[in-house]
Amino acid sequence: MKLPSQEEFETSSAGETVPTGELDNVLGPRPDVPLDTDSRDMVVSKDPMLFIQLNELLGWPQALEWRETGRWVRFEEKLEVDAGRWSAPHVPTLALTSLQKLRSLLAEGLVLLDCPALSLLELVEQVIRVEWLSPELKGQLQALLLQRPQHHIQMGGTRLCWESTEQKKVSHDEDVPLKEQRQNPLRQKLPPGAEAAVVLAGELGFLARPLGAFVQLKNPVVLGPLTEVPLPSRFFCLLLGPPMPGRVYHEMGRAVAVLLSDLQFQCSVRRASNLHDLLAAIDAFLQEVTVLPPGRWDPTARIPPPKCLPPRHKRLPSQVWEARGVSRLGRAGAEDSHRRRGPHTPSPELQRTGWLFGGLVQDVRRKAPWYPSDFLDALHPQCLSAVLYIYLATVTNAITFGGLLGDATEGAQGVLESFLGTAVTGAAFCLVAGQPLTILSSTGPVLVFERLLFTFCRDHSLDYLPFRLWVGIWVAAFCLVLVATEASVLVRYFTRFTEEGFCALISLIFIYDALGKMLSLTRAYPIQRPGSPASGCFCQYPGPGENVSQWTRTKPNDRDDILSMDLGLVNASLLPPPECTQKGGYPRGPGCHTVPDIAFFSFLLFLTSFFFATALKYVKNSHFFPSMVRKVFSDFSSVLAILLGCALDAFLDLATPKLLVPTEFKPTLPGRGWLVSPFGANSWWLSIAAALPALLLSILIFMDQQITAVILNRTQYRLQKGAGFHLDLFCVAVLILLTSVLGLPWYVSATVISLAHMDSLRRESRAYAPGEAPSFLGIREQRLTGLMVFILTGISIFLAPVLKFIPMPVLYGIFLYMGVAALSSIQFMKRVQLLLMPAKHQPDLLFLRHVPLSRVHLFTAIQLACLGLLWIIKSTPAAIIFPIMLLGLVGVRKALEWIFSPQELLWLDELMPDEERNILDKGLEPDHSFNGSDREDSELIYQPKAPEINISVN
Repeated sequence: MKLPSQEEFETSSAGETVPTGELDNVLGPRPDVPLDTDSRDMVVSKDPMLFIQLNELLGWPQALEWRETGRWVRFEEKLEVDAGRWSAPHVPTLALTSLQKLRSLLAEGLVLLDCPALSLLELVEQVIRVEWLSPELKGQLQALLLQRPQHHIQMGGTRLCWESTEQKKVSHDEDVPLKEQRQNPLRQKLPPGAEAAVVLAGELGFLARPLGAFVQLKNPVVLGPLTEVPLPSRFFCLLLGPPMPGRVYHEMGRAVAVLLSDLQFQCSVRRASNLHDLLAAIDAFLQEVTVLPPGRWDPTARIPPPKCLPPRHKRLPSQVWEARGVSRLGRAGAEDSHRRRGPHTPSPELQRTGWLFGGLVQDVRRKAPWYPSDFLDALHPQCLSAVLYIYLATVTNAITFGGLLGDATEGAQGVLESFLGTAVTGAAFCLVAGQPLTILSSTGPVLVFERLLFTFCRDHSLDYLPFRLWVGIWVAAFCLVLVATEASVLVRYFTRFTEEGFCALISLIFIYDALGKMLSLTRAYPIQRPGSPASGCFCQYPGPGENVSQWTRTKPNDRDDILSMDLGLVNASLLPPPECTQKGGYPRGPGCHTVPDIAFFSFLLFLTSFFFATALKYVKNSHFFPSMVRKVFSDFSSVLAILLGCALDAFLDLATPKLLVPTEFKPTLPGRGWLVSPFGANSWWLSIAAALPALLLSILIFMDQQITAVILNRTQYRLQKGAGFHLDLFCVAVLILLTSVLGLPWYVSATVISLAHMDSLRRESRAYAPGEAPSFLGIREQRLTGLMVFILTGISIFLAPVLKFIPMPVLYGIFLYMGVAALSSIQFMKRVQLLLMPAKHQPDLLFLRHVPLSRVHLFTAIQLACLGLLWIIKSTPAAIIFPIMLLGLVGVRKALEWIFSPQELLWLDELMPDEERNILDKGLEPDHSFNGSDREDSELIYQPKAPEINISVN
């Protein structure tokens, strides 16, 4: 029988909790809530976590002793006595008869739901008040219950047990926890405020009938050494009786522990007032159990904990919500926010105000109260690793795109402008933007437009930088118009179809640039093959007499020596160039000054950094090393991969291409100052004609900026401080004007690096139950990491003596890692893999249960066609219409409504606001119109919503 308690609770909850995301829909986020705590900030008004321990009475009829045999926090751990260790946490399974017998015993036994006992002695005196027990039996039973149990505590791999003494009673002074209890490592995994529940079960021969008692203490108290962890106990259960065939009392004790580990049962019992409420809670539990038929599974098998669990709000009774002050309407909104997978619920940031710059004013008002905490929340060691990681990624991006921009503009802009522009715009954006987690950088689409603009100016004999200045002025003006008219609310029409197409394109640009840069090394450092003309190198001597000096050996040792002797007749030898020079010769030939190992070793460094960054990122989920070590490896994966590549390069001491950092602070183009002339050699009317390309660039910047903003502000990232779509676009418009005046590159939000920034700032629970994965708490929202990244980028010119030792192939490997990680995280790639996968080997993806496979393939094929068309247009002279084609993705998505039904679009993509409104007007609820049976709910629906670098919105 499979138990509901281990299937249907939320991993992020430590007790009876309501996720903040649910209550925020009703109350909204509050700036007065501290965001730097890891165990309290994502939950409100909760019941304490419960640690349950089963002490079993063993040794009848010889020497009776209490021994701990099982414990529960979320999952069950059994004591493996012969091995001397605790078992791995697993989902508990019970026989249905044990629950039924337990219910019958409690129905006839003693139930105290508001016991005022303040010590173990007072509790025992309350429990043994049973009419059919004689005074003699009460005395024996009291002595037995006060006997100290034997625990099993593992500390640093050593076994520490407390041996029970002969019938030693626990006095009032001995209620103080022992030293071993306080040093128990399990205590660190339990959050502050956790409580305990003790279950005592066993066979007792001098009892004529079963004795059952269930006690809930009015005020939890520490019951001395009764539990292995010194926690205040809230529940106490006693199950004793005469010997019976089978381990009846042991199984009933496990049944009580499993009941108490179920959060809904625990919630009901905490609010129970009489025996009827207790039995009703057991009946409610029995109605939800899943029975496994006998003979179809191995009862001795242990079911491992699932990777992800469904939210608990589905099982919470209505009185819990009412007790927390959440109205029916608020509860419905909270439940709906958890169930809905696709429809966009308009957030306050995306609602029109109806007046000019109204959205901008609202963004400023919304973000202002959070401004002090944006710096205080950064005081955490995790931010240091984020700064190092994103700094190296930003420097790599600045160098790569700076070099590409220098090639595209024939030196009008270069690496120095890229460094300076990145530092100035990025730092300014992090200080005043609505979403400071965004990283501004050069992007592929903007670089394509810069190349087209320069080509146009060169072909028509125009002065490039002045014409570019007017394009930037017009772009800033158009963006300010978009901010004034609150055009950012249109991002509600950017569904997953549009986002995946755009993000896949950006990720492919990252991968293409990384591979392209590596392939270009084979031209700079050609691979030498035997027999190729470039491999020839001979040592020429000036005269025959001087050639005799090389023959120091009387007998040749190998073929090369023979060839050297033969060539000596013509004053030539195959000696290496250094030896040739030492012996007075002159190296001659095209291969004398080439190092054939550079290209191969560069690819080795490239692949080493890529694979090590990937492996170290996921070492956190492995079973090796302590959890703290795994977390350090994961947080510093990219930094460690770069250091490893640098160490390999330094060890072999090969002349691989190194990071080129500008050493002088002056423009790349000779003869120009830092301020661009408004006209230069151009005519005045070109300042007006620049409005046409500026309009296309404005569309591109709006799409590039706002799609990234939508992805970063998705609800699955649990951001608490709100977004600022209008404020961010306003900042980008002002910065574009600034960079145009200074002749610096244009910058917008970089999708992949911004998501990598958020991923490096993931907050996870520190205290979690054995077998339970650390729960995702959100992102550490602050401004300091981005600000420090761009400050370091600005001073990188002065760090040239250190940065010049970083091999470029290592940075290209990190570049490839970022692109591959982003591309592999979107649902689009999973559907592409289905095209090549036989049906019997396909994974159990949730959308495959509701959408025919042929329709899934059709949707994927349309996305592939759109992506291919975007790539072709980007790579051809027709790239001038590239911004319009990006905007056309929204039109293609709208046209899909004629091909796919709303049900199919809801599972494969999302419903547009118009589609959602039409369905609601017809009285249909998209979540219920095709949900199927409740038994079809899968853990796939509840997979974690914050992958490592998550571009997807699934």
